Amino acid sequence: MTYELAPPAPVGMVASLSSLGYSLPDALADLVDNSVSAGARTVEIDFSWAGRESWMAIVDDGRGMSPETLVTAMTVAARGPATDRSPTDLGRYGVGLKSASFSQCRLLTVSSATNGDWVTRTWDLDVVEQTGEWRLLHTPGADTSAVLERVTAGRRRGTVVLWQRLSGYRAASEKDRRTQQQFYDEAERVRTHLGLVFARFLGGSAPLSVEVAGVAVAPWDPFVSTSPSLRRLPPETLPLDGRTVFVEPFVLPGSQRLTPEEYETAGGPHGWLRHQGFYVYRRDRLILAGSWLGLRGLRREERFNLARVAIDIPAEMDAEWRVDVRKATVVPPVALRRHLTRIGQMVRREAADTVRHRGQIAARQHSGPLAFAWNVRRTDGRISCKINRRHPLVEAVLNDAERDPAQVRALLRLLEETVPVPALRVLHETDSPDDPEPFGGPGPADDQAIEVARQMYKVLQARGNSAEEARALIRSTQPFDQLDGFWSAGSNPGQAAGNIPAFPESEATARRTT
Repeated sequence: MTYELAPPAPVGMVASLSSLGYSLPDALADLVDNSVSAGARTVEIDFSWAGRESWMAIVDDGRGMSPETLVTAMTVAARGPATDRSPTDLGRYGVGLKSASFSQCRLLTVSSATNGDWVTRTWDLDVVEQTGEWRLLHTPGADTSAVLERVTAGRRRGTVVLWQRLSGYRAASEKDRRTQQQFYDEAERVRTHLGLVFARFLGGSAPLSVEVAGVAVAPWDPFVSTSPSLRRLPPETLPLDGRTVFVEPFVLPGSQRLTPEEYETAGGPHGWLRHQGFYVYRRDRLILAGSWLGLRGLRREERFNLARVAIDIPAEMDAEWRVDVRKATVVPPVALRRHLTRIGQMVRREAADTVRHRGQIAARQHSGPLAFAWNVRRTDGRISCKINRRHPLVEAVLNDAERDPAQVRALLRLLEETVPVPALRVLHETDSPDDPEPFGGPGPADDQAIEVARQMYKVLQARGNSAEEARALIRSTQPFDQLDGFWSAGSNPGQAAGNIPAFPESEATARRTT
């Protein structure tokens, strides 16, 4: 075998690593991965504005690195994807520290200690480009040393990653207030992103605490796991090449089941539409949030906003899922796509049904035919909206001898055939807070609601129901199941209902007999 050595030129390699498409939140998340892998319990991300001299630092209290380990960590791709890693190691290719940092700065310094002795190495990309060599510097400059002394004061263990000569700020003036504000606005974006990516590590009894610019990162739970109204659909374990992928679908509560603040938070930083779909986790670290993974027939639509699915993949299956360098995208294996499509279609159907009936699916399945004034069905691919002919008020009008039943039926058909679905779709987002509330929404019934309930009460008693039976039927009927009135359990019907004409029990019994 004859060959020539053809190592990549440092200048070209630096340019390639700097152009992998990292956003600032993605880059910092990659560095937090390293802190988690090092057993850190606290991570602090500092933003310091000084114009072109601005810097960012990521400081953790992990186990730190020896001089040899630090050099390995600073070497590009020193540990490839086939390297054995501990179960808590979130790494992948061995380039995250360098690629994430080079995408954001030209001067990267890492200082680490295991027992109080801090060891420091620096990549100055200007030096690399000028010399054409990978010169890993041992001694930082005076400005860098001053920052390191500040952030390591009182610490005997941990790691500091310091970014200087920040991309996009090398020509900035310290007095430029607009650019300064943009600089600190980035901190909020980072905080939000880390709260999503590391939600399983943060909050409660979780082992990790992260601060960005002095403000703690709050975890964002995409599944609203603590809500009693969350619907957990049956999870599945999918086998692949001797390992398993765990898939758990959820239908989230709609706006009627959450407070306005809870509903807004559940929508996520990018809104309900962007956050529907699959959430792919690798060792509890979120890789992809809110995507239908490009699966055929699954696309974002408002009616599926409540559909979210958690997927947990083993880190050993990175290649099968094509986890990228940034740990921000995945491609599902061909062998699993049919199963994931099936699960996606199922949770989307359940979510759409929940939205359509505003969370009343269970009530509709288990209650009598009076529960809804409308029957909404899908038959042969067509949706139909029909007025419930068995609703007591509708039935009473149809049976009224003084009215022409043909005219009433014609009116009902006209209403059914002209439901303004397109207008409703334009005016209202799916299950949004501005959806119309029957009789003003849950709580004490107003006079109009009470009058409608009185008429129902009269009709039900005329049909032979006892007073208690009539009240029970009313409170199981939408929207009276959400309103308080004379029909509510435990209320005094005489006091609450006023002068409600009622048949004596003996007359009601006689009517049932005949």
